[in-house]
Amino acid sequence: MKFAKNFLGTWLVKEGVITEEQLNEALNNQKLSKDKQNYLGKVLVKLGYCTEDDIARVIAKRAGVPFISLENFRIDPAAVATLPAEALKRYNVLPIAFNGDKLTVAMQHPDNIMAIDDLRILTGYDIKPVVVPDSELSAAIEKYTRAGMEFDQLDNEEQKEEDITLEEEESAAKPAVQLANMILAQAVGTKASDIHIEPYENYVRVRFRIDGVLHDIMQLPGQMHASLVSRIKIMANMNIAERRIPQDGRVSLKIEGRTIDARVASLPASFGERLTLRLLDRSSKMITLEELGVTPEILEKYREIINLPYGCILVTGPTGSGKSTTLYASLATVDKVAKNVITIEDPVEYRMDGINQIQINPKAGLTFASGLRSILRSDPDIIMVGEIRDKETAKLAIESALTGHLVFSTLHTNDAAGAITRLAEMGIEPFLTASSVVCIMAQRLVRVLCPNCKEPYELTLEKLLDIPDFPLDENETTLKLYRPRGCMRCSNTGYRGRTGIYELLFVTESIQRLTLERKSAKDIKATAVAEGMVTLRRDGLVKVKQGVTSLEELMRVVQ
Repeated sequence: MKFAKNFLGTWLVKEGVITEEQLNEALNNQKLSKDKQNYLGKVLVKLGYCTEDDIARVIAKRAGVPFISLENFRIDPAAVATLPAEALKRYNVLPIAFNGDKLTVAMQHPDNIMAIDDLRILTGYDIKPVVVPDSELSAAIEKYTRAGMEFDQLDNEEQKEEDITLEEEESAAKPAVQLANMILAQAVGTKASDIHIEPYENYVRVRFRIDGVLHDIMQLPGQMHASLVSRIKIMANMNIAERRIPQDGRVSLKIEGRTIDARVASLPASFGERLTLRLLDRSSKMITLEELGVTPEILEKYREIINLPYGCILVTGPTGSGKSTTLYASLATVDKVAKNVITIEDPVEYRMDGINQIQINPKAGLTFASGLRSILRSDPDIIMVGEIRDKETAKLAIESALTGHLVFSTLHTNDAAGAITRLAEMGIEPFLTASSVVCIMAQRLVRVLCPNCKEPYELTLEKLLDIPDFPLDENETTLKLYRPRGCMRCSNTGYRGRTGIYELLFVTESIQRLTLERKSAKDIKATAVAEGMVTLRRDGLVKVKQGVTSLEELMRVVQ
């Protein structure tokens, strides 16, 4: 037992990781160092005699506990939230998962019985220790404690503004507060647009909508649901005592230096309240027309249209297809000094300088229709109506375009041609539609392949011919396309970010004639394609060929 005091070195020698000579050299190096934090493990790694993984595996084997690498492990924020940030740093540990009625805790010294007893008292769970490499543990602790501190500062600011009571302020040390902070920080870090908190009989599911697709993020113990929901409702200034009816709230947060607006909606469900949080990054820059993903040829024509003195421009597509973003990008190009621009929206999603933005308030009698009437008395040049939902709003918007205003609005239809027939179904006379609507843009959002991990594959001519409208050159017999694989940078989804695919229908004389004759959307679309319109599917296939997105992703979005 020559190295009894340096048991780690002894274990490493016995396991054959290092030699006795290497251990002696490391001990001498450690003795000569003036740094008190120059531990033996650090010296051995620095000298290149072993790795952090080697050391962690040996410690785990000797202690009879599992070894885990956090690089491939999904840490459960609910587990992390069982300990306050100061305890994570003091004990140098990180709870990473629930294992039945036990709490799995990553730590450096799994044989520290006193620390394990303290953790059991602090968390209320039996502790199952695991060993992880030192640098991974330090980085993970830093990440989660930093998120907690940033939210603590924000909570204090919010409490001053909203006069939250002292009892609520003191609750900041509770696990629910830390858990809510971590969920929000993780959502912002992954650029999620929505957070869904859904209670079930024995657990709570948390999902994020990332790039338009929902992903399971974590499952929490059922007993954490009530406190988590209460915490978020307090933040959003909602009534925590009322659980039987739906409620809406709003909260502004500062996360990693970014200002985030969150709209919170509660909904009573079978096993408790379900929460949905819509996140909007106020500090993100406004997207431009060039960044939308519209082809240069179409973009040039669209710019000409939006600079017309009057007419109606419609953007169509399902919820979440980026219609509002397109309208905002369009408005950003107009001359806000020479033009009076007024919008009416539900809600106002982006604040724009130089533009008068109105949010509808049905309880106060301010609807799209009544608001649009008021706008017309305010000498507008350009009007944006967030959505045409009824005949009255549609008629006012169309008539406004006929009386010398440029009107932007949205409709929920599957394609551009469908907007013309939809207006007719809403009771708008075809001669009004034909005279006022100048162009219709249908759009969808597709996920962009992660540039770091997308992998190529080849399709033969026979298979390409099975895909209708695929843009093939004459001499192409095989084609290299790309598909998702998944890596750390894209959270193993294979995609990072989204881009638009578009279908721009210009209302030409032939389209006006078909509108007056009340022809079907199919006939209108066929004529538009004959006149050169690129369909949604065709535009998407071009982006597939360019390697921007995958064939599977396009088929998910466009049938």
